Amino acid sequence: MHITEATLLGLALAMDCFTVSITTGSVAKRVVPHPMLTMILLFGLFQGGMVTIGWFVSNLFSHILAPIDHWIAFGLLAFIGIQMIREGKRGKQEEPRFNPLDYKVILTLALATSIDAMAVGVSMAFMQLNTWSSICMPVTVIAVISSLLTVCGLYIGINLGRRIPFPTAPIGGVILIGIGIKIIIEHLS
Repeated sequence: MHITEATLLGLALAMDCFTVSITTGSVAKRVVPHPMLTMILLFGLFQGGMVTIGWFVSNLFSHILAPIDHWIAFGLLAFIGIQMIREGKRGKQEEPRFNPLDYKVILTLALATSIDAMAVGVSMAFMQLNTWSSICMPVTVIAVISSLLTVCGLYIGINLGRRIPFPTAPIGGVILIGIGIKIIIEHLS
């Protein structure tokens, strides 16, 4: 696989990370260094890791995971999206309970946005990429691009969140549910 192909693949896989990080940044409205750094690293690690896992276990479990991977991603994104919508409906006087920068939420988002990367890893096993050294470069490129787009998304989201005078959590929740629906439609069509 050439660097150009790996870059294009990384950009395609990182779009969900980018969108989710815009949503997270718009809800946070400010830089929160440690959780945001965790998000940046986990999104990259999960994207690259899931490609590797998909490649490694393609012959063992692909027949089990392929029919349900999109439903898992949808369920995780819908769950978090519903939590964000509920939080937005609560009165301003109440203490917010949902935090998109909570480490459990970040971990769930990293998993949900990277499940489709496992399918890419499975396909790599059938593309003459049959050694560790042959997938090392594409996996690294995918991970780096995912992290970089997460940084960009957080930056854009923080700036948007500061300019929007109303709570953005419900909008973010709808966006996450929309990403989940997009994943379902792509896999069912």
